[in-house]
Amino acid sequence: MKILIACEYSGRVRDSFIAKGHSATSCDFIPSDSSKGDHYQGDVNNILYYDWDMIIAFPPCTDLARSGARWFKEKQADGRQQASIDFFMKFSSLDCEKVCIENPVGIMSTAWRKPDQIIHPWMFGDRASKQTCLWLKGLPKLEPTNIVDKGARHITKSGKSIPEWYNIPPSPDRAKIRSLTFQGIADAMAEQWG
Repeated sequence: MKILIACEYSGRVRDSFIAKGHSATSCDFIPSDSSKGDHYQGDVNNILYYDWDMIIAFPPCTDLARSGARWFKEKQADGRQQASIDFFMKFSSLDCEKVCIENPVGIMSTAWRKPDQIIHPWMFGDRASKQTCLWLKGLPKLEPTNIVDKGARHITKSGKSIPEWYNIPPSPDRAKIRSLTFQGIADAMAEQWG
């Protein structure tokens, strides 16, 4: 299959499909962390309407995720949230038989519809909790491949419990690290959808 992995810089999902013999291309504004496959660095709109057999999209969640709800009013007022909703929705109406849109829990459940599936890395062999929503078209729900424990937790100064892997000190790469697709999920996508 010819597969587009939209808004992916890491190459994890792309490389998992390539390992299964597919022609997969990732696309993001920043360079890919992996040199194993084709990566289009630029605007996904330039290649989105090619003849893809499958599209897996990871639209930016900064303006959509529940974790940033305290800034929603500001983002609504200046138009950032609506622009992010519009970009997300672009993937929902593609003329492609197989589409997956991934995002964390956020406003898309009410702005559009509830996801078809919610998964966690611990369902696929990675000891971590990260509630991940999948909106699916022409694809089955992912079946867990290796259920493990949910990983360590960290208690913040305010008393909130968060996954230990998410407790990353501020740095220029913090958002990139937090947005990475866990390898077990990438492999499950390639194995079950490829």
